[in-house]
Amino acid sequence: MKLYMSPSSGNAYKVRLLLEMLEVPYEKAQLDFPGKEHKQPPFLAINPRGQVPALEDEGRVFWDSTACLVYVARKHGGERWLPTDPAGMAEVMQWLALANNELHYGLQWGRGVVNKIKQGNLEEYQGYGNKGLEVLEGRLKGNDWLACGRPTIADLACYPYTVVSPEGGFKLENYPAVQAWLKRVEALPGWVKRV
Repeated sequence: MKLYMSPSSGNAYKVRLLLEMLEVPYEKAQLDFPGKEHKQPPFLAINPRGQVPALEDEGRVFWDSTACLVYVARKHGGERWLPTDPAGMAEVMQWLALANNELHYGLQWGRGVVNKIKQGNLEEYQGYGNKGLEVLEGRLKGNDWLACGRPTIADLACYPYTVVSPEGGFKLENYPAVQAWLKRVEALPGWVKRV
């Protein structure tokens, strides 16, 4: 299995976390992001979107962090990380949607503007991001985990951009249940730092 990634990509980090926690052997294919390797024809043949992550396994390629998480969870994680019962699967999927919307377009894009690697409306991004943090806080006030009463790919999908959100001007001290949850994720067996 080969994971195409860059050290700065939170989306690739999600997949890396799951692979490490499941102790799945894999090769890290680091792309030169400043050199725009992800926008060149060799990589575009792997992922026509020109984004990381992409995951190669047994002659197949999957791109987008959600697809990669689902593939790895179903192939190597049994029912633990992604249940197959309709209610459990839907519960996980709603948090993947939050990760791909409010957390990405809010927390990550706000961080990008502050760090001067993206242009855009910081106030708008912070509005999306704070809405996402409010939703997380509401869930985590009475629950240790986002879905199914245990760690799932929902937690791994929401973790990377939440943990670095202060870089985008977000105040995690306003979300104590989120802060406690971040520590629980970091205490999971197999957790690794981003870089």
